[in-house]
Amino acid sequence: FCMNMKTLIRSLIIMMAAFAMNSCASLQKAAGLTELEAILGLKDALNQGMFRSFDAFANPNQEGNAIVRFALPEQAAAIQSTLNSLGLGSALDKATAKFTKAMGDAVVAAKPIFTNSIKKLTIKDAFNILVTDNMHAATDYFKRVNKPLLLDAFRPIVDSTIAAEQADLDWKKVTSVYNLIPLKKEPLEPNLTDFISARVIDGMCLIMANEEENVRSKYSFRKTDMMQKAFGYAEQELKRRMTR
Repeated sequence: FCMNMKTLIRSLIIMMAAFAMNSCASLQKAAGLTELEAILGLKDALNQGMFRSFDAFANPNQEGNAIVRFALPEQAAAIQSTLNSLGLGSALDKATAKFTKAMGDAVVAAKPIFTNSIKKLTIKDAFNILVTDNMHAATDYFKRVNKPLLLDAFRPIVDSTIAAEQADLDWKKVTSVYNLIPLKKEPLEPNLTDFISARVIDGMCLIMANEEENVRSKYSFRKTDMMQKAFGYAEQELKRRMTR
């Protein structure tokens, strides 16, 4: 009887252990998708968007690439009109062309920084980023985590380009006059290095976000097996939630 009890207890222990292992596995794996696969799928999408932005910055004058060209901050039309009325249109055009070049040069020099930032990116709550109605969730996460690092990396690159182009002279002429105008307006940022650096990051991330939206909504944009698996799962999971 004791032997039978020992055998029974041993069997129960083995069954409980197996159940616990299966439960843990189910926490790490959802409908055939592991957390690692979710992370790799998200990183593939970010990489695809990043290389799309590299191409755009390399061809700023190509149709559809206006986003990678230098632009004035908010209320650009009013600023442009005011500067033209002050005879600063030519100076602004010169500065714009030089800043667009500075942006492209910054992206070329920073390619290793961007690609490494995705490789090293630790994605927390990968399933929540993957399965969401926010079509830009991965890009938003990437930008929030990496923007301070990228700004630091861009500053010396942009400084070098500005010095070579003497763009600072054009910009100082524009900002010094515009900021003296007694209107209810935000002053133009005199620190053009930060201005350009932020514009580059915002432009690059916007292109990445557009690409992520395409990956999430269109199968044809899922260029890797991992993207097909991860975003296919996300698509089905969102549909399942909507039918609850």
